[in-house]
Amino acid sequence: MNFKEEYTDRVEKIEKILKKYLPEKEGYQRTIMEAMEYSLMAGGKRLRPMLMWESYRLFGGEGAAIEPFMAAIEMIHTYSLIHDDLPCMDDDEYRRGRLTNHKVFGEALALLAGDALLTLAFEVMLEQKNVPAEVLVETVREVAMCAGNFGMVGGQVIDLDSEGRQISEEELRKLHAGKTGALFIAAVRRGARLS
Repeated sequence: MNFKEEYTDRVEKIEKILKKYLPEKEGYQRTIMEAMEYSLMAGGKRLRPMLMWESYRLFGGEGAAIEPFMAAIEMIHTYSLIHDDLPCMDDDEYRRGRLTNHKVFGEALALLAGDALLTLAFEVMLEQKNVPAEVLVETVREVAMCAGNFGMVGGQVIDLDSEGRQISEEELRKLHAGKTGALFIAAVRRGARLS
């Protein structure tokens, strides 16, 4: 097996899954849907859904039941990137070689696109009927916690608070454990549990 080919194949499969869970671009919602798709489909390593998928398979999971959860974890990650790029945060102009969402759609629509991806992630997870209710509730709760103030958002707060000052190793560990690590934990643990 060639790792690079296998990895590329997995990323392509994840891209198809993501497209499947994006709403249709129509009517007055067309612009927000375009802004959501612009960032969600901008490429990337797709590590979170890939880890969720592998954890699911490792513990005996088969079939497409994991797919909506893979899409949801990537939607949450993408919302965080859109918000992170905004002028009130890191004020980035480019991500993955493309103009950031707010540079293309404006700040207000970029903020709403991030919000829409976050809420769509929970909608996609909660629409699943092929997962026992108890496992579904556990999954949604853990994903919410890992995305929120005790996880990704909490890490971002430490990041913002530490700008322009030296931070301790412990603070740096907390920053990365929340901002980056929390969604990885959710991906692996939920993939295993959903199997």
